[in-house]
Amino acid sequence: MGNRQDLNRLLEVANLELAYETVQVVWGVNLKVSRGQVVSIIGPNGAGKTTTLKALAGLIPVRKGRIIFDGQDVTSEPAHLRVRHHLCLVPEGRQLWARMTVEENLLMGAFSPPLRAKAHQNLNRIYELFPQLKERSKQACGTLSGGEQQMCAIGRGFMAEPLLLILDEPSLGLAPILVEQVFQMISRIAAEGVTILLAAQNANQALQVAQYGYVMEAGRVALEGVSDELRASDHVRRAYLGVSN
Repeated sequence: MGNRQDLNRLLEVANLELAYETVQVVWGVNLKVSRGQVVSIIGPNGAGKTTTLKALAGLIPVRKGRIIFDGQDVTSEPAHLRVRHHLCLVPEGRQLWARMTVEENLLMGAFSPPLRAKAHQNLNRIYELFPQLKERSKQACGTLSGGEQQMCAIGRGFMAEPLLLILDEPSLGLAPILVEQVFQMISRIAAEGVTILLAAQNANQALQVAQYGYVMEAGRVALEGVSDELRASDHVRRAYLGVSN
């Protein structure tokens, strides 16, 4: 049984410690994500969620610990090689090219040579999943609503054929109706078999879409468990779901 579980493990993070220069911000974080799973990291602003995701993507160095992805130790691997291994981060704030069209932004997700040959095939797949992006395909990204921009950013990540799609605060700053649309998009991508790790302050939506969750507070994992169990825990209900009793 243990070997079967190991084979199903896509990401394993062990005793991760991270710092900005001399200031340590993450201590001893352990995470596990299995293939086909949606896993959420929730917690307040400043808890270390974004820093952890950046380290997984290779954007900041690891002070201590290991990152194992798809059976390989990628702890010291540069970011561009992790993308080639199909580990893809959709960063907080979307970071789209405002003057480029939706389609041009999506195609930027297929920049590596192996992906270019299948770029239009994958583009059509995105348009089938998300007709709204096809309707806006020739429109400049800077003219889209916040929700549409987030859809485009997630679609761009999907263009890289991710084994693991990492989403950092996908609903931050969006109106409630747009938040719902973004999480519906995440559910559709998960239904395609893509493994997803997402970080969000919106604990209710994040735990609804996920099977498993972690609570980060002050740079450490304070709590973890099956999403339904986390949503039922007194601490999560009081601190993140606005339930007083």
